[in-house]
Amino acid sequence: MARTTTRPAKSAAYLVLGMHRSGTSAVTQLLALAGAELPQNVMPGDEHNAKGYFEPWKIALFNDARLRAAGSAWDDVFALPYAPLPEADEAEWTARALALYRDEFGEARFPLLKDPRVSVLGPMWRHVLETVGLSARVVIPVRSPLAVAGSLARRDGFPVEKSVLLWCVYMLAAELYSRDLPRAFVSYDGLLADWRGEVARIEAAHGAALPRMSPHAQAQIDQFLTGDLRHNAGGGDLSAVPIVGPLAKTVHDWFEAASVGPAPPLAPLEAAAVQIAELKARMGVFVSPVTSALSAASAELDEERQQRQRERLHTHQIETELALLRRERAAIEAQVDAMLAAR
Repeated sequence: MARTTTRPAKSAAYLVLGMHRSGTSAVTQLLALAGAELPQNVMPGDEHNAKGYFEPWKIALFNDARLRAAGSAWDDVFALPYAPLPEADEAEWTARALALYRDEFGEARFPLLKDPRVSVLGPMWRHVLETVGLSARVVIPVRSPLAVAGSLARRDGFPVEKSVLLWCVYMLAAELYSRDLPRAFVSYDGLLADWRGEVARIEAAHGAALPRMSPHAQAQIDQFLTGDLRHNAGGGDLSAVPIVGPLAKTVHDWFEAASVGPAPPLAPLEAAAVQIAELKARMGVFVSPVTSALSAASAELDEERQQRQRERLHTHQIETELALLRRERAAIEAQVDAMLAAR
C-alpha cells in the first residue's frame, strides 16, 4: 500500500472518538495493528462484539465516575457541552486521569486511546495529553445513527429516539473538542469495503504515516475487517424518527460529507447544538439524574465482570502452562525410558 507522506514519525497520541457502536472498535484494531499502542487493560469481546472492544476498561470506569460526578452518565443525551466541576474538584479528577494514563500507557510513543466517553470529556483528556507532552491525532468513524440505534436496542433496550439523540451528542462533542487537531472522518461502511483507501485518507488528514503499516499488518487487517462486523445495516428514513429525526439527519449529512471530502461549513452543527441545548433546558432535569443513578449501579457490575474475566483469563493461562509442562514431562520420561531400554 502506497504511503501518503514521507514525513518522519513523531510521537503522538491516537484518539478514536465518536459514538458507541459506531465502528470505534474496528478503527482501533486497525490502528493497533498498524503500530499504535493499546493500554495495559483492554476490555475483551463478548456476545455483542465477539472480536473485542479494544477499550481501556479501567479508563472507561473512571470516565463513568467522572460523568457521575457532574450528574451525568455515558447514555446522558444531554452530556454536551462539557460540564466542568468546581476548580478544586476538576483539578483532582484531572490529576487522577493523568495518573491512570501513566499506569495504562507508560512511555508509549503512540498511545491509542479509544473510549467513546472521551468524546464528551474531551477537555479533561486533552489536558492530560498536553501534560505528558503529546500531540493528538484524531479518527472519528461515521456510521448511520439508525444502525447504532439498532445495536443499542438489542444490547440495552434503548428506544430509537434516545439512541439517535445520543449519537448526535457524541458526534457533536467529538467534532467540537477536536476542531483544532489533525483529524480524519472515516466511513464505517467504507472501512469494511476498502480499508486501504480509508487509511490513505487518515494519513493524509494527519500529515503523518501510521507508525508501522507493514505487509504483515496489512494481512492481519484483511483478516480482521470482514463483513461479519456489520451487525446492523441502518436502513430507514432517519428524518422520520420522532422528535429528533430532522436534527439527526442534519448532523449525519454533515459527517457523511466530511467522511468523503473536505469538511463542510460548521453552521449546521452549531445550529444542532443550539437545538439540543433548548431540549436540555426543557427536559434535562428528567434525564440526567436517572441516567446517573443507573450508571452508578451498572459501574459496580462492570467492574465485577471485568475482575471475573481477568480471573478466567489468568486461570486459562495457568492451565495452558500446566498442560505444556505435562507434555514436556511426558516427553522427557519417554526419552529416559527409551534410554534405559536401550541400555
